[in-house]
Amino acid sequence: MLKLQIPRRTAPISPFALFAALFLGACSTTGKAPIREAAPAACAPCPACAQCPAVAAPTPAAPPAKPLQAASWSDLPGWGDDDASAAWPAFLQSCRGLAGKSQWPLWRPACDEAKAFDAAARSPAALRRFFEARFEPYLLTNPDGSTSGMVTGYYEPLLRGARTRGSAYREPVLGVPGDLLTIELGDVLPELKNMRLRGRLQGNKVVPYYSRAEIVEREKNYADRVLLWVDDAVELFFLQIQGSGRVKLPDGSMVRVGYADQNGHPYQSVGRLLVERGELKLEQASMQGIQAWARANPAKLNDLLNANPSYVFFREMPVAAPKNGEPDGPLGALGVPLSPGRSIAVDPRHVPLGAPVFLATTQPNSAAPLNRLMLAQDTGGAIRGVVRADFFWGFGAEAGNQAGRMKQSGQMWVLLPPGAAPK
Repeated sequence: MLKLQIPRRTAPISPFALFAALFLGACSTTGKAPIREAAPAACAPCPACAQCPAVAAPTPAAPPAKPLQAASWSDLPGWGDDDASAAWPAFLQSCRGLAGKSQWPLWRPACDEAKAFDAAARSPAALRRFFEARFEPYLLTNPDGSTSGMVTGYYEPLLRGARTRGSAYREPVLGVPGDLLTIELGDVLPELKNMRLRGRLQGNKVVPYYSRAEIVEREKNYADRVLLWVDDAVELFFLQIQGSGRVKLPDGSMVRVGYADQNGHPYQSVGRLLVERGELKLEQASMQGIQAWARANPAKLNDLLNANPSYVFFREMPVAAPKNGEPDGPLGALGVPLSPGRSIAVDPRHVPLGAPVFLATTQPNSAAPLNRLMLAQDTGGAIRGVVRADFFWGFGAEAGNQAGRMKQSGQMWVLLPPGAAPK
């Protein structure tokens, strides 16, 4: 809890002293020696005040801009150059994820047509015509009227682990604790849809759940919730940031773990903290820079990681071979596999999950254009705001290199079927 700091005084000021100070000050001028105490009659009359100018009424604050501004297809930079067929499998996955949802009647005509689309006719030009006929573009706009926002990247990492704890595998991948409560606020107030509260019971009260530092300290209490043991605390930390990953076991088999829940504490950037502490320069605070710092400073690692109170819990998932060209990425918040290079995480308060989004940004750490049709299929704790996206690069080390270097500016157009845009 924040406390207001009130300046201390050496002694209280009496009302009489305050009155005397104000009275004497009214008869003094600046730049003179202090006026001696005298009877009030000795003071010369103060000159009459000039007439005060009329004070203009404060200008009312402008209302926030609408997050969706109607646009035309010609506004989308590079729309005619993007290979829409590369986004087609991801779009079909979005249709699968949207089926049965409350907004499905608005999406169904486009999705039914897409499912019946002849594979031989799926040229980039034909698919662009499909989107232009079935959807309307809207420019995503921040409350202040600006249209640019941050685009970061994420990926599915590979870790080494085992089913049992050993000398090489000492870091636990935890499932959801039994005492973690999740309260859907939208069930209480409709305007709080997509917002939830996490906590635990303490007596008959709901209190915040344990922070990362407290969970690590209470590790023995979670013995029955350990899914796997991995060999690297830093890689486990980045697994929690990415939200999903694969773990290679000693026998060569692979296990996928996906996001299951979170302890309710906000994510704090350890990269920013290292910059503030003078441990890294701003341009070094990438995923790779943080990993290099951790390797060089093992004694400081726990303190750094625990400065971020957020903690992510996982569930185990199979690694299945993709069928019929379907994506084999981890499941996103929409409940469908993510497509490398074509799925993004968004803030669902502003961008509906499942919607096509045209993204205009640049390649990681570069000015080379990256203009591409994407699908909003995931969310993230740090993905907040209207013009905000996290670009899914895929699985493995190269995807990690791209994701770790990506912190670009970009614009976004969400494509919606007629009638789906808010009034």
